[in-house]
Amino acid sequence: MKESLHMIQVNAMGDACPIPVVKTKKALQELKGPGAVETLVDNETAVQNLLKLAASLHYTAVSKQLEPGRYAVTVTVPENAPAPAQEAFVCDSCQTPRLVAVISSDRMGGGDDTLGAALMKAFLFALSQQERLPQTILFYNGGAKLTCQGSPSLEDLQGMAARGVEILTCGTCLNHYGLKEQLAVGEVTNMYVIVEKMAAADRILRP
Repeated sequence: MKESLHMIQVNAMGDACPIPVVKTKKALQELKGPGAVETLVDNETAVQNLLKLAASLHYTAVSKQLEPGRYAVTVTVPENAPAPAQEAFVCDSCQTPRLVAVISSDRMGGGDDTLGAALMKAFLFALSQQERLPQTILFYNGGAKLTCQGSPSLEDLQGMAARGVEILTCGTCLNHYGLKEQLAVGEVTNMYVIVEKMAAADRILRP
């Protein structure tokens, strides 16, 4: 008897572009082998973007309308298929510029360190409350400390990650600070990906 494929379900109902694509790609990376991801969305544009994502990865995908304003897109990953790369898929329908936030320190500005730490915490909280979030937040050098256990901004970062924001932390920086095993949100990345993300951004936000 043929073993059924592992399936991950993603709820992207009410999510604006490109969040359904980001959530689906993250789920595909979590499969780590053959399986399927079923994503629920509420509009045809999101359906088309997910189908294009699957095509760009050479995976198969089918969509169906469950009821008015409710669609399911199932992306199937075959045996021996490569995992999705970290670089972002660009939705054709995205009307807003690609925004990438870059955090290079656990403090904001120069001068008093205590004040700088408080300002950075306030900045990340304010960022998490924005209607339009960045697609990606890059953390390197001292900023790598903010994505680790004990960070005063961990809850805000986890909330943004849950809304589809890609959070990437420099692996070399984590190793330098002895924090590799303490990463608590997002994924480890490298300088090549950091440069790619910044080069592809329409706007870069720096505190």
